[in-house]
Amino acid sequence: MTRMKAVDVTSYDVAGGAVQLSVQDSVAVITVDRPGARNAISLETMDALDAALDAAAGAGVLVIRGGGDRAFISGGDLKDLARIRDFDGAVDMALRMRRLCDRLATFPAPVLAALNGHALGGGAEVCVAADIRVASADVTIAFNQSRLAIMPAWGGAERLAGIVGRSQALLLTTTGERIDGAEAHRIGLLDRLYPRESFEDAWRALAASIARAPAREIKKVIAAAAPHHHPDLAAPAAREFAALWISDAHWEAADAITRKQAQGSTA
Repeated sequence: MTRMKAVDVTSYDVAGGAVQLSVQDSVAVITVDRPGARNAISLETMDALDAALDAAAGAGVLVIRGGGDRAFISGGDLKDLARIRDFDGAVDMALRMRRLCDRLATFPAPVLAALNGHALGGGAEVCVAADIRVASADVTIAFNQSRLAIMPAWGGAERLAGIVGRSQALLLTTTGERIDGAEAHRIGLLDRLYPRESFEDAWRALAASIARAPAREIKKVIAAAAPHHHPDLAAPAAREFAALWISDAHWEAADAITRKQAQGSTA
């Protein structure tokens, strides 16, 4: 097995600064850094994440986080993804991002989602693709796609059911309820909560501790016992999502949210 050698922190931009990768020792940290869009995922961000995952392949532990302290990932970038209006395009988009989440779920080393801020919609799907989820105590999480008259498209519903159970997954995804860190920890959606003032040091210490263990070997055994991805469900889930994506109900809801955001930015 090949491990990354101990190195100084190195950072570089992928796709114009949307995603950064830093590596120290055998801890790789991917940061989605789109402050103007609350770290939302655009099509270009998907390309950047693919490149960053390629570069992090030898890590002993992989951390994914958002830039700043307001948002982990706020979901899909509505302005960017609104260009997709046809059924086949919606299927392709869903499968493309699902494959990225599957790359997190099947990454050879443990993947830690460090929720520096709120995880909403697709951001909640990204966080449940990780093996371990830790958060600042003041964050919230919502699988709120239903409020856009759509459903989780990136494998998040299936992964959520595996983490918190069938009934909790149904409640969270159908109501779109936004829960705080304490409730997310209570139901097992979050594994650790840390005070905001010590969050950065805490997740870095945890990642370093994991990297010192034979973590790849351990993950391989656990993944065999409790698979964290479901490739057989990808195509039917993408089709269900695409039918909702092209519906009038979705675009009416999306337009209402866009207008509300625009009003807020000019108030």
